[in-house]
Amino acid sequence: QVQLVESGGGLVQAGGSLRLSCRASGNFFGTNTMAWYRQTPGKQRELVASMSSGGITNYLESVKGRFTISRDNAKNTVYLQMNSLEPDDTAVYYCNLRFMATDYWGQGTQVTVSS
Repeated sequence: QVQLVESGGGLVQAGGSLRLSCRASGNFFGTNTMAWYRQTPGKQRELVASMSSGGITNYLESVKGRFTISRDNAKNTVYLQMNSLEPDDTAVYYCNLRFMATDYWGQGTQVTVSS
């Protein structure tokens, strides 16, 4: 069983920064992808950023240049550094691990950006 535990959400003013962390535990090994998604009420969950175990990254167009995903494979932890936050970034952010075609999700952490 795989478990993901997120931390780092909160309330910040527009232009500010936050760093999200997600630690994975359990039985997974080898090639995998860790990612951050976000969701607001009434909308589909969208991919914000992903990073494979080999270091390949992918970003939502609207966060490019502002958000940076990184991971520490030794700690099974993925991070999302969010800079220049905007009110439209307000959402619940979910950590995701994809391993052997199975998705695992964290419980979500609220990020609120005030204008």
